[in-house]
Amino acid sequence: MAHALGVERNAILLDPDRYTVPDTFPALVERRLNHEPIAYITGTRGFWSIDLAVGPGALVPRADSETLLIAAQAHFAGGAPATILDLGTGPGTLLLAALDEWPAVGLGVDYSPQALAYARANAATLGMADRAHFIRGSWASAIVGQFDLILANPPYIATDEQLPPEVHDHEPHAALFAGSDGLDDYRILAEQLPALIAPGGAAVIEIGSTQAPPVTALLEAQGLHVALHHDYGGNARALAATHGPAT
Repeated sequence: MAHALGVERNAILLDPDRYTVPDTFPALVERRLNHEPIAYITGTRGFWSIDLAVGPGALVPRADSETLLIAAQAHFAGGAPATILDLGTGPGTLLLAALDEWPAVGLGVDYSPQALAYARANAATLGMADRAHFIRGSWASAIVGQFDLILANPPYIATDEQLPPEVHDHEPHAALFAGSDGLDDYRILAEQLPALIAPGGAAVIEIGSTQAPPVTALLEAQGLHVALHHDYGGNARALAATHGPAT
């Protein structure tokens, strides 16, 4: 309703009798009854310290993914990354949140042209177009060089897993599903990450709540040290991989 009226939610809560239901509201309700994500209906979603434009073709940012920023803060306590790489950036979620946290420069990679269009628009809206650059690619296959902080929220859902209609029927499957065990993209990333992590840097990767053991094993097989971080609900949610002792 706040979106339909063009006002803040607080305004309706504080003085609901002030407003009349607009003609556009029933159509929005119909879309929600069809399980369309609210973020697609309103066109925006808050994440960390920023607001992001989102829509069909881009994965909706989730609060649990903020765990990656918290893990990165822990690793760089007392310092800051100068260069950031976001693999599978979607609408720029993790990269732009990190650039709002630190005065760094960053690169976002995604295979989806739709997601990259949102990412570039979000960077411009946030005044970060000079610090955030985006390219189309498949994980780090086209990347050369090292980065202080690497962020990644890859697909990690098994292909036969059941999802709520608002996720399965609307969000991009390429950003959700990763083979019969949900680990296909971790196998690729595990091989690519060691060469990308700068000395003293870290790669922070989102995982499903049951995937800490197998993904840790994949990373450790590449000689990386791994630390587990939990989300707001206490679930395993992120792995921080480094060349040195785990932090």
